[in-house]
Amino acid sequence: MLLAIDTSAGTSVAIVADDGRVIAERSSADTRRHAEVIGPFLAEALAAAEMDGARLTRVVAGIGPGPFTGLRVGIAAARAVAIARGIPLLAVPSHEAVALSLVEGGVAAGRFAVITDARRREVAVTVFAAQLPLPAELEPAHLVARAAYAPAECVTPFEVQEIPAAALAHAALARLAAGAAFPEPQPLYLRAPDVTLSTPKRVS
Repeated sequence: MLLAIDTSAGTSVAIVADDGRVIAERSSADTRRHAEVIGPFLAEALAAAEMDGARLTRVVAGIGPGPFTGLRVGIAAARAVAIARGIPLLAVPSHEAVALSLVEGGVAAGRFAVITDARRREVAVTVFAAQLPLPAELEPAHLVARAAYAPAECVTPFEVQEIPAAALAHAALARLAAGAAFPEPQPLYLRAPDVTLSTPKRVS
């Protein structure tokens, strides 16, 4: 069983069996209450998993792109569960989970872009080629001013408001089945945090 967590947009937590069956899923579209809801969501999902009788074997963390605060909440929670249970932590780019769902669902073909809101009148964009078992990333995630964004004529845009954790788990299972490597569990911030440490002044 996999526990998947994504906080790149709203907050989504899911327990998914190795056969793809969704055992439990909790989500909120609120983009500013990650820290408040992640604990209750995890408790509810893990309780449902225990009732199912299956054993948790991996934790999957969505690594964005996304805002600084949201991403660190989800990745920290995923890392804490993995360490506490002594099981592997797998990282999956959040846009990849959406891209795979679009391709498998027959919605996306050829070249297409997954777009999520990045706040401050910007969007995060990743361009993929529709192929299986995993979509191929053609252009890595990058920020674009929302008003100025115009996809190339051959690229179909898909803007999404949420990243379902169940889709994230499915993408992790697809990587495992294909023998594909996982990225490091490092967040794709795309933008520097607003608060930075100041350089201490030297006193002579």
